[in-house]
Amino acid sequence: MTSTQKIVVMGVSGSGKTMMAQRLASILGLAFYDADDFHNPMNIAKMTQGIPLNDADREGWLNDLAGLIQRESGLVLACSALKISYRERLKAADPRLRFLYLKGSFDVIWPRLQQREQHYFHGEDMLHSQFSQLEEPQANEARIIDISGSPEVVLSRCLASLR
Repeated sequence: MTSTQKIVVMGVSGSGKTMMAQRLASILGLAFYDADDFHNPMNIAKMTQGIPLNDADREGWLNDLAGLIQRESGLVLACSALKISYRERLKAADPRLRFLYLKGSFDVIWPRLQQREQHYFHGEDMLHSQFSQLEEPQANEARIIDISGSPEVVLSRCLASLR
């Protein structure tokens, strides 16, 4: 594993993207970024009101993330990347980009989201919206990581998938 790796840790909100991406970045000696930090104020306002984003809302956001991927020599990015077209847009920025898909059911993820504090993403309807928009990646597109188990177990699965 080298410090020039470019990795997207993806999945629906509450799947553990940020935690896993931060830990991986630390272990691998890479810069960490959270795609949520790249949303414009209008997107954040919509999500704060419980209104799911649409493709048009995400267009500028995806362009900003693609620019980040191009600029950085190595990084770990926590990003939902729910649709194939979103992943293709990010991958076009650098063909070496690798995806780790944190996969879990609604029943596993919803209780985690209920425990979150001070995050603009909230509401059962928004999580349902993410699951309905999710176009699950296939094994040839992403490493699929089962998120059942402790954070340490999930992290070990992520690291093993990168070897």
